[in-house]
Amino acid sequence: VVDSDDLPLNVNRETLQESKIITIIRKKVTRKVIDMISKFSKEEMPEEEPKEEAEVEIDEEGNVIPSEDKEVEEEKEHPYITWYKKFAPSIKMGVVEDEPNRKRLAKLIRVKTNKSDGKFISFEDYVENMKEWQKDIYFISGQNEDELAKSPFMEKFDEKEVEVIYFTEPADEYMVGHMREFNGKKLTTITHEGVEFDDEDKDLTMRRKTAYSEKYRPLIKYMNKFYGSAVSKAKISVRLGSAPAIVSSSEYGQTANMERIMKAQAFAHGQDVRGNMNIKTLEINPRHPFIESLLDQVPDVDDEDAKAPIEVRDALWSVLDTALLNGGYEINEGKAFSLRMMRSIKRQLGVESVELLDEIDPPVEEEVPPEMDAANMDSLNLDDFDLGDVDLGEFSGVGDEEA
Repeated sequence: VVDSDDLPLNVNRETLQESKIITIIRKKVTRKVIDMISKFSKEEMPEEEPKEEAEVEIDEEGNVIPSEDKEVEEEKEHPYITWYKKFAPSIKMGVVEDEPNRKRLAKLIRVKTNKSDGKFISFEDYVENMKEWQKDIYFISGQNEDELAKSPFMEKFDEKEVEVIYFTEPADEYMVGHMREFNGKKLTTITHEGVEFDDEDKDLTMRRKTAYSEKYRPLIKYMNKFYGSAVSKAKISVRLGSAPAIVSSSEYGQTANMERIMKAQAFAHGQDVRGNMNIKTLEINPRHPFIESLLDQVPDVDDEDAKAPIEVRDALWSVLDTALLNGGYEINEGKAFSLRMMRSIKRQLGVESVELLDEIDPPVEEEVPPEMDAANMDSLNLDDFDLGDVDLGEFSGVGDEEA
């Protein structure tokens, strides 16, 4: 309830929209609500009420019999977390729309990370847990936490035990787009190209990257020509682990998850999705055997008459397809992908041709009456048959004439 002596007596929509008093009241009420929620989030965990001791069964020797129906007690969550799960989208949209209160609302956000064991933490907790050399707040966005935890982008961060925030809701993408930093720490997605770690020897990393670039220059040059507009460029990556390649977005571009969301919105409104396509970069792993083998098999890009065998071309496209899927993108050329898979299956099974075989010519089968089981003949009764449409009068007197 808000009490004010300065409100105009004549209240209508125009008055409410233009009244300075209403604007001031709106700001004060919003600030008051945020303060109340902030205090709620900082409250101590309420003490649990003592539970009644369950009855214990004792055997003949006086030993306690363990109960088989004993349930595993789950850790009780904070009341604020219970409340937050219901109103999280509203707080995140408040970060997007309410610029004056953006920093206050950001402190109310709770997130899950690769090191939080499924529990919610605040951005303040994340900053406290940052490595000494870490300058940015790292995050990755996708559809669910299990998918993000298995992403090839996470391998290097898990190896270095760097905490990464999981964003799985559509509102997260819009929130991060407006909340560029928190307490002076920039929010950086690990799916962008150019992510570096300050704990590494920069001189050694640069020299190693230069050596790899020089070694794989023919392959990179051929890939840029071979893939055409499918990717903006191919480059050496020193952050990949077990994956042969991955597709990342440009430093200032949209994430793959944001592109998926915008595609869904465009399809829903019947719009052309090509304007929402992101600039993609193919990062190849110079230590992977697949990349080493492709380097030896691709032809010289300057030789216009040289053409890679169909097996090498299929391998190049397969590397890109897996890199797109690992990066969170979709495979655009579904028909071409199906044809490549068919050729791969053909080679694996050793099939020479995929032409259909002739139709089978089945033999003519004679109609054979079903065999009667003599053992069950005694159990047959005339009442078991439906004789409703049979005129028994036609057979009356036949036996008398023969006699």
